[in-house]
Amino acid sequence: MKNRRHKMIREIIENNNIETQFQLTDELEKRGFHVTQATVSRDVKELGLVKILTGDNTFKYSFPAGLPTGNIYERAKRMMRDNVLKMVPSDNLLVVRTLPGAAQGVASCIDNLAWQEIIGSVAGDDTILLVVKNKECCKDLLLRLQELAQ
Repeated sequence: MKNRRHKMIREIIENNNIETQFQLTDELEKRGFHVTQATVSRDVKELGLVKILTGDNTFKYSFPAGLPTGNIYERAKRMMRDNVLKMVPSDNLLVVRTLPGAAQGVASCIDNLAWQEIIGSVAGDDTILLVVKNKECCKDLLLRLQELAQ
């Protein structure tokens, strides 16, 4: 639900001039997301939204230009800790098992970390396949991901 809501917030912000969290809450309500202003406030923080000046001397929410949104490392830690069940290495592959429905969100967080040893990822419903540069990098990556999950 949260991932769908964040996706909708992105769409709303990109297509509308949203000046306040209350306006964003109203727009979400119109689209079937029943949320409180407090939830929207947390979403704004997690997504890393900023207020920018518009051409008519008002402010609107936007994503920071050229910067990753939010604290990607903290989000990855939270997603790993809350959703990962186990990780199994095999040569230069790492299989990550998650709770049902969580694999794509976890994979996105891992991708956003932009760790050089990860060549690519494929996510299903509850499984992520990480392709790693080589067997040695896979061992190191497993340790780094295990640290995130603690």
